[in-house]
Amino acid sequence: MATMRLLLFFALYSAGIHVISSLTDPNDASVLHALKVSWKNTPPSWDNSSDPCGFPWEGVSCSGARVTELGLSTMGLIGELSSYIEGLTELNSLDLSFNPGLQGPLPPQLGDLPKLNILILAGCSFSGNIPDELGNLEQLAFLALNTNYFTGSIPPSLGKLSNLYWLDVADNQLSGPLPISTSTSPGLDLLLNAKHFHLNKNQLSGSIPLELFSSEMILIHALLDENNFTGSIPMTLGLVKTLEMVRLNRNALTGSVPSNLNNLTNINELNLANNKLAGPLPDLTGMNSLNYVDLSNNSFDPSEAPLWFSTLPTLTTLVMEFGSLQGPVPEKLFSLPELQQVKLKYNTFNGTLNMGDSISLQLELVDLQNNQISQLTIEEEYKDALILKGNPICSGSLSNTTWCQ
Repeated sequence: MATMRLLLFFALYSAGIHVISSLTDPNDASVLHALKVSWKNTPPSWDNSSDPCGFPWEGVSCSGARVTELGLSTMGLIGELSSYIEGLTELNSLDLSFNPGLQGPLPPQLGDLPKLNILILAGCSFSGNIPDELGNLEQLAFLALNTNYFTGSIPPSLGKLSNLYWLDVADNQLSGPLPISTSTSPGLDLLLNAKHFHLNKNQLSGSIPLELFSSEMILIHALLDENNFTGSIPMTLGLVKTLEMVRLNRNALTGSVPSNLNNLTNINELNLANNKLAGPLPDLTGMNSLNYVDLSNNSFDPSEAPLWFSTLPTLTTLVMEFGSLQGPVPEKLFSLPELQQVKLKYNTFNGTLNMGDSISLQLELVDLQNNQISQLTIEEEYKDALILKGNPICSGSLSNTTWCQ
């Protein structure tokens, strides 16, 4: 610590900054002045005093003489995050989010902040590997590194963060497999207090391990979409009964959907689109909180519309495009009270489309392009919501109607 203070002194002296007696702890003041030197576009109040706690600097919160929070989101900061940050030993919250001018690697010294509870660096331009040392932050509960340019793998050391409830590394360039604990290494499966796994929009690969999920977890969000995962959906996913949102779309997953997914009775969004899933359509009966489901562009067995199309009471959006559904579109689907959008284009539904006489008042869109529908029974007021282009009904005299355009 003495060496760091000496380095800070010379850095500040050479910049023409002299730290005088103030309310702020001298070491904390030195660190903040060093950060000020290394960043452009700091708030104007940072130029008005040399006492960040006594004459408060915008974005700096103190408890007595010690700096406890840095909240500098959307300030337009430019520069890098200095290793001097380790000197703020009472810091419990660091939020530098949505400053795209902040770039470069994260200093490993971030892992030396013993009281850090919240770390939010989303929406910046940080790059390089996520430091292993972040796994040393025993108090960390909220970690948001999303929307940066991080590369490399997810550090297994993050599995040591036993207090973590929010993990967001989405929208980076992370690669490699998901880390799972072994006898010698931690992994994400140890995060039993986590409610949010936001791992989407990366280049993660390999299978989604069975060990990643367990009945001991309290996850609400499992977002693994837009990666390069292969293999099957782990049946252990169905053990996490607290799940409310599951996104596995835009991967290369194969095999059938585990039958125990219908145990997820709290789920409100399920997106499995754009994979290579096969076998029978999943049975979603009993998912009575489900409001959004997308099973598009897979290789499920040809079948008629499943019973659950007409029995999910809170369903607002049903999407199964480029599928293998056939037979009639179930009339009862359109009477679901919350239904807003039905997107079933490029299937082989046929016969008469009868939407019934108790259509949801929320209905905005019914897209049935490129099916085999030959007749229509519908109330006049809902015709504007309907798209039937590419169906036999749109040949001949009906080709100029609004729903065939």
